[in-house]
Amino acid sequence: MAAPDDTIPISKFKATCLGVLERVRRTGKRVVVTRFGEPIAEVVPPTPAAREPDWLGSMRGRGSIRGDLVPPVVEADEWEILRS
Repeated sequence: MAAPDDTIPISKFKATCLGVLERVRRTGKRVVVTRFGEPIAEVVPPTPAAREPDWLGSMRGRGSIRGDLVPPVVEADEWEILRS
């Protein structure tokens, strides 16, 4: 059960609903709404939404290099600069 300071009578909840909702969002603590001293509802913060994975880096670790990515167009012995 919630602590005494986290309970609110239904009449006060009705009058200050938006403020109570903001307090729950800000603090993350639940508030129990009572009627004639008996709990009738709980206002709880929502569960954190699962974030969608970012597309950047989504293929990390899935690729492999299977050889020279940029092979020379001609062999090294055909280079004119290496002949001199």
